[in-house]
Amino acid sequence: MEGVIIIAVVVVILILIPIIWWISTSNGFKRKSIKISEALSGIEVALTKRYDVLTKMLDVAKGYAKHEADLFTQVIELRRGMSVGEINEKSAQLDELNNRIFAVAESYPELRSAEVFRDLQGGIRDAEEHLQAARRLYNSNVTSFNTAVDIFPSSVVANKQRLQKHEFFIAEAVKRADVKMGF
Repeated sequence: MEGVIIIAVVVVILILIPIIWWISTSNGFKRKSIKISEALSGIEVALTKRYDVLTKMLDVAKGYAKHEADLFTQVIELRRGMSVGEINEKSAQLDELNNRIFAVAESYPELRSAEVFRDLQGGIRDAEEHLQAARRLYNSNVTSFNTAVDIFPSSVVANKQRLQKHEFFIAEAVKRADVKMGF
């Protein structure tokens, strides 16, 4: 009688182990697939961030660079070719322009073009690092999934479920292009 019980337990174990393994492996593929979807979403977020932040920062930098360039050009034009006597006569205009320059610098010191450009450079670095990290995470998850699809014994489950390998990240042409930095 004990022999029959032992045989029954062995048979149950031999049946349960493959079923549990199959379910576990199948669930592992589902988890990996969800991680790939999440990582792809992270890339989309990083691309959107790069586009939105950098275009806005670039517009701000362009605006302040133009504003400051206009003010300095006006000052230079007023001084060009003037004698000392003419400069004294025009000093009121020069003082007004200088006061406008200082007012901009004092009222909005954080918006001076040099600082705006430093912020723009920092924003570019931050956006690119975020995008690179998102791509690395996606590629890591794709590698894990594709490896499980190819490696025995999980490849048996992948073939039965007709799972296909995922492709590594390829961005849309518009979002793949870097933000134009021309002034």
